[in-house]
Amino acid sequence: MNIDKLTQIEQLESFLQGTQAIAYTLPGSKSERYQYQLIQRVLVKFNYLSCTKKDKGIFNWFLVKLTGYSRQQMTRLICQYRKTGYVRYHPATGNGFNRKYTHHDIRLLANIDELHDTPCGHAVKKLIERSYHVYGEQQYQNLATISVSHLYNLRASKTYQMQRRDFEKTKSRKVAIGEKRKPQANGKPGYLLSIPSTRVIRINKKVFTILMSLKRSLSLK
Repeated sequence: MNIDKLTQIEQLESFLQGTQAIAYTLPGSKSERYQYQLIQRVLVKFNYLSCTKKDKGIFNWFLVKLTGYSRQQMTRLICQYRKTGYVRYHPATGNGFNRKYTHHDIRLLANIDELHDTPCGHAVKKLIERSYHVYGEQQYQNLATISVSHLYNLRASKTYQMQRRDFEKTKSRKVAIGEKRKPQANGKPGYLLSIPSTRVIRINKKVFTILMSLKRSLSLK
């Protein structure tokens, strides 16, 4: 179904209720500018400003379904048409937020980390401040005011990772779990042998049995 064949409000309502064919074609391209032109053409074609409140609701819902825009955005575009008689496309011309720290600053940070073996953020901040304020190195002027938290953000950036990657291998460590060897008392009393707990229990039972037998023998005497 071609939308140019829709000429009456009843046809638009039937289309929205699903009694018309679902597949439809949009003449021309599907760019943002064309979508705005299409909205204006439909509003002019059906004389939107002179329609009743019910018919305007049908127009709104039809244009939302036709273009894929949200209801809020469509309301703004129709308000623009009511005030000016046009639906203008105004693309954003700004670049958003300006970057404070450039790729050159990130490379300087990577060089500092490489020279000092990636110290903590507070140490790097102090090094950069001394380089600029004490030694007058102008290339660090922008980085001299960086915060410690944002310094770590720059370390995680793609530019930094392409310049320098820091990998720290897992350090192996030998832990003596247990060692069994012959005791060397060297003729001194009180030497204790480190033995497993199960053997200690057995020895304690044996010593207790010997002591009890000695006690009985002494009591008999």
